[in-house]
Amino acid sequence: MANRLMFEKPLGMRDTLPFFYNQKRNAREALSNAIESWGYQFLDTPMLEYLETVGEASAIDETQLFKLLDQQGHTLVLRPDMTAPIARVAASQLKEQGFPVRLAYDGPVFRAQQIEGGKPAQFEQVGVEYIGENSIYADAEVIALQVQTLKEAGLDHFQLTVGHIGYVKGLLKEIFGDDQKTSELFLRFLYRKNYVGFRKALQETNISKEDQERLKQLLSLRGEEDVLSTAKDITKNGACHEAIHELQQLHELLESYGVTEYVSYDLNLISHMSYYSGILFEGYAPELGSLLCNGGRYDQLLPSFQTEASATGFAVRLDRLVEAVNHQNAENNRTLILFDDHSFQKALKEAQDLRGEGSRVVLQHRNNIEEKALQNEEFTQLIDLSEGGAGYE
Repeated sequence: MANRLMFEKPLGMRDTLPFFYNQKRNAREALSNAIESWGYQFLDTPMLEYLETVGEASAIDETQLFKLLDQQGHTLVLRPDMTAPIARVAASQLKEQGFPVRLAYDGPVFRAQQIEGGKPAQFEQVGVEYIGENSIYADAEVIALQVQTLKEAGLDHFQLTVGHIGYVKGLLKEIFGDDQKTSELFLRFLYRKNYVGFRKALQETNISKEDQERLKQLLSLRGEEDVLSTAKDITKNGACHEAIHELQQLHELLESYGVTEYVSYDLNLISHMSYYSGILFEGYAPELGSLLCNGGRYDQLLPSFQTEASATGFAVRLDRLVEAVNHQNAENNRTLILFDDHSFQKALKEAQDLRGEGSRVVLQHRNNIEEKALQNEEFTQLIDLSEGGAGYE
């Protein structure tokens, strides 16, 4: 009896077949070229890290960690994100060269899935970490670079939504004071974008009608740059005003970069990454029903590695980028040349000429290919030089 697991894969794992592999490679190269052109340097970190260091510093829930033991009995994890490992490197091996440093990465991360719901347990991220500068110029550079990378990868239509974690937390602090439990409840509703639950919980609080209205208004603070003024008017909290000031400064810098057409604002934006501490953003494309990219400032992560340094960065989900681009890159496709015993030399010359021009060409004997393979959509051109063939099609 055949092993019932012979063709199965572990939960959440996927095979990457040639066509999608080539699309990912092209997108990866486009992203990498754009990132390097801004002076960022790529590095790599181990796929295995210690649970008590990188595993605990990561913002990923422990239930999603893949854990194993080494021969010395230490608990290891498959890296669940790239930011924490790079923070470890910056705080140790790169610290002596002085900050700031501009780093970049490309690699797989691993997050365990409890049920089969179409979510991958392994996926590839390409991103940057700008470490050692706590300024609005760093935030603007990272967001502008995020726009540039997506455009260079061939994505025509996308939107970055920008928020500030300090504004949301400041407003909740102003209304609920030291009631951390209630504040965290509303933060969870915002993160899950459960606005129905948010409003229902709001009705069950004992705060004033004025404060209830302010929190309802929070949900509508989305749009262009003018929404920042409205956000400032509904609070007297100093932390909120500082957050709005930073966002207004950011907008001016993004205008200088010429990328504001891709940017909107959402003052109730919350990330599941708990280490974000300031400006944060998410990227979406109309072709996708899920997050394409995200990033922001995380000033509390480096101190967990005994280094006082600010940082900001972004990560792009490579598989989702390829899906969003929607096969726009023509170079992903191939030309198929069919030959028989009498036309091999002619077909070989044709293939070599086309390859010399930069085309991707498959040279195939007519008798050794199945009809269904001829219908493969990867082949944008068919050249049939076999007997009875139609030549160019």
